[in-house]
Amino acid sequence: MRCPYCGNDDTQVKDSRPTEDSGAIRRRRVCNGCGGRFTTFERVQLRDLTVVKKTGRKVPFDREKLARSVNTALRKRSVEPEKVERMISGIVRQLESLGDVEVTSDQIGEYVMEGLKGLDDVAFVRFASVYKNFSAANDFRSFLANLEESSATLSEDDV
Repeated sequence: MRCPYCGNDDTQVKDSRPTEDSGAIRRRRVCNGCGGRFTTFERVQLRDLTVVKKTGRKVPFDREKLARSVNTALRKRSVEPEKVERMISGIVRQLESLGDVEVTSDQIGEYVMEGLKGLDDVAFVRFASVYKNFSAANDFRSFLANLEESSATLSEDDV
């Protein structure tokens, strides 16, 4: 494993343990060159997925890109990293279980929005503003109004 700090290929595993959901192995590593410490995750990959963008362009699915966009939405929010990792793993499992090697960026976006809605309201709105390409304050207002309407409808159904 290459060191993310100095690029050295000579790193050593110091500790390995399963993640909370047992969906991956978490490995603490140390670089023999610079002494930097970092964490890697080893996961089962059922199939190679291809993402079909809105333009029609096809790119390989990148779990790290998904994690970066989720973490960007969650920036400065107090959400446990284990919950975030569980949500991302769940999204990847959903995508892999669709039965198709090609998934659309819209499918991924909807799964992320669904996951963030249950995790953190602010992150949900942040992600939605980028995913749905909000261009003005009114876009936020109408999105939040629709969100409040759907919440009210769900609350009425519970009564």
